[in-house]
Amino acid sequence: MNDNLEFQNWGLIEYEEALEKQLQLAEKVFVEQTPGYLIFCTHPPVVTLGRSTTADDVTDFLGKKIEVSRGGRATYHGPSQIIVYPIINLKESRKNRKPREVVGFLRDFENAIVDLLKSYELNAQGRSLQKKSDSESKTDETGVWVGDQKLASLGIAVKKWVTYHGAAINFDFDPKAHQGIKPCGFQPSVMTSVEELLGKSILKRSEFENQLKTKLLLDL
Repeated sequence: MNDNLEFQNWGLIEYEEALEKQLQLAEKVFVEQTPGYLIFCTHPPVVTLGRSTTADDVTDFLGKKIEVSRGGRATYHGPSQIIVYPIINLKESRKNRKPREVVGFLRDFENAIVDLLKSYELNAQGRSLQKKSDSESKTDETGVWVGDQKLASLGIAVKKWVTYHGAAINFDFDPKAHQGIKPCGFQPSVMTSVEELLGKSILKRSEFENQLKTKLLLDL
């Protein structure tokens, strides 16, 4: 395990507070030139609007909506998810990555989630690195998929070569999640969860989080 990254679990936290804490940590990493942090948390229901969000992405969602600096389109965040925020200093060479390698970081981040899911015999695939022209970008496929269903959304921003934002992994089944929006441009029915795919009796959330933590600390 890479012990140079500091792990923090913020529990249930308002999205705005978590974003402010991310920015503070990102500045700390930049000033002190430390390797960075791995953050786990969850949020009360909120929809974040990435830079590619379109006017019809949010239809009947009555909750909080926040514009953010990450890429991608409208994304739901809620307590049924595991939220992962890697605050990583990309100036450092890490694992097999060269300094300032954004694409390599995305690949490692995505592959860590994919590999963990495959250990549960879920044939997961990442689509974060697919390129589309503007005319083709009617949907945002960025993230982790199992077949034709989307399990996790990924979107990062980089400031002074430090990453923030991250991944929203749908863990518990929540019939109200993603309702009233077109998550990443898709219908809500495209989204799935670990519970739906594996069955809640098979896997405890704490067990999955611990395995995900170990995997990410090792791979990022």
